[in-house]
Amino acid sequence: MFTSLMRGAATIALMTLVVGSVAFADEFSATEAKLKSALEMGHRIDKNRARDENRNPVEAMRFCHLNDAMTVLEFGPGGGWYTEILGPVLQEKGKLFVAYKDTWMEKLDPLLAQAFMSSVEKHPIDIGWNSEDRVFDVGIIKYSLSDADLALNIREYHNFDAEGEAVINAATFNALKPGGYYCIIDHTRRHMEPRTHENRRRADPVSVIKAVQAAGFDFIDTTDLFFKPDDELRYEVGRKTVKGNTDRFALLFQKPSGQ
Repeated sequence: MFTSLMRGAATIALMTLVVGSVAFADEFSATEAKLKSALEMGHRIDKNRARDENRNPVEAMRFCHLNDAMTVLEFGPGGGWYTEILGPVLQEKGKLFVAYKDTWMEKLDPLLAQAFMSSVEKHPIDIGWNSEDRVFDVGIIKYSLSDADLALNIREYHNFDAEGEAVINAATFNALKPGGYYCIIDHTRRHMEPRTHENRRRADPVSVIKAVQAAGFDFIDTTDLFFKPDDELRYEVGRKTVKGNTDRFALLFQKPSGQ
């Protein structure tokens, strides 16, 4: 009897997973078309286009469960590589908040002045740079939203120390609605390897999972989309031998329903 019940529960769980996957695939098709269209828009410079194949934003955003009607929080937009793509995708039905130190986002002003970027809003936060330890100097971070559908942290997580991780993960948890997703992509560091000058722009994915779970998130998925077998995980990511070919982990978390 118990075995039959277990088999029945497993069958139901599998059917739920399959149905959910099919529903998301159908839902993503419109978003995928918008992503591909945004990648071909004239506002993108050749330097950014040259990174498209390596960064594979369509499949990356599929993994992150992006859809074009979401409210998205992008931490660390940098020069706007993802911002310039996400803005047009979310233009009609969604919203994009880019979060960073206010002065660090001034370089985005020409991009954000474009009409097709009107869904994008700057969200300055209390963060700086510790040049001695070469990590973020994190203050009190509290986002002004609590109903985001998706939070993105792409190639920035490695810049946090343990204390900063706790702050950003807690702030992200509070910014998301129940069921919202938190997607982290970064350069891979060997598990349990101490931080050095050579690996400081890499992160240990196991440690990342534990830290994000400690903030209350459920870990729900990973992918080998950015697996690079010839990256030995030994060298600084800017070195010529690995630049543009680093192994990167991609992790997807979810804020539990009812929280």
